[in-house]
Amino acid sequence: MHTFTQLHQQATPLLIGNVWDAASARCAEQAGYQALGTSSAAIASLLGYDDGEQMPFHELVFMVRRIASATLLPLSVDIEAGYSQSPEIIADHIQQLAELGVVGINFEDSRVETNRHLCDANEFATLLLNVREILQQRQVEIFINVRCDTFLLGVDEARAETIKRAQLYQASGADGLFVPCITQPDDIQAVAEATKLPLNVMAMPDLPGFEILAELGVKRISTGNFAFERMYTHLSHQLVEMKQHGSCAALFS
Repeated sequence: MHTFTQLHQQATPLLIGNVWDAASARCAEQAGYQALGTSSAAIASLLGYDDGEQMPFHELVFMVRRIASATLLPLSVDIEAGYSQSPEIIADHIQQLAELGVVGINFEDSRVETNRHLCDANEFATLLLNVREILQQRQVEIFINVRCDTFLLGVDEARAETIKRAQLYQASGADGLFVPCITQPDDIQAVAEATKLPLNVMAMPDLPGFEILAELGVKRISTGNFAFERMYTHLSHQLVEMKQHGSCAALFS
């Protein structure tokens, strides 16, 4: 975990290789990435589930075990909202992953019921604090990257709400802050300056380049499930082209 934590203090943001299986993990390692993170949406889709904890936790554990066996890179796992609302059960899940060699997790402050909704900030901060305390009692060391879904869900006054939550989560034991869908430079800089937590952003079409993000204070960049989706879009095009043209040439073009 210590090495993984240090990777969030570099002058250049840590570009996480977001992976979904052993093959994608090997691709990221061969490409020179410093660390890996799983995409819950990609793994769920790979196994035929919708995102939002529809995939049973034991199946996630199976996939994490296979990914961890395929690489020596530090691995962080997306556990969504923890697969429970009980701090003891969430800590159990995290400990199970730590025993596989996982050094970090992503933990979301929103839940999917009928639709995805943002959790109450104080209630989530209390849950986070309780989980952290249980892990400390068990001597489980793990980097907790809290995903704050204010921008993803388009809440009112998203910047101010994010800053408020960042400060709450920092006080409750978070090690990092992940804000997907934040893209505007002034928002990014304001959030980065408002917390000591290393700021993690996610790939979006209008996200600034890496050099600019570094100047704004970003410490970690994730690609989410976009590589996974693009790969399968390409496969779909190949399959259609082979069927339409009566030839396997599309596989080699």
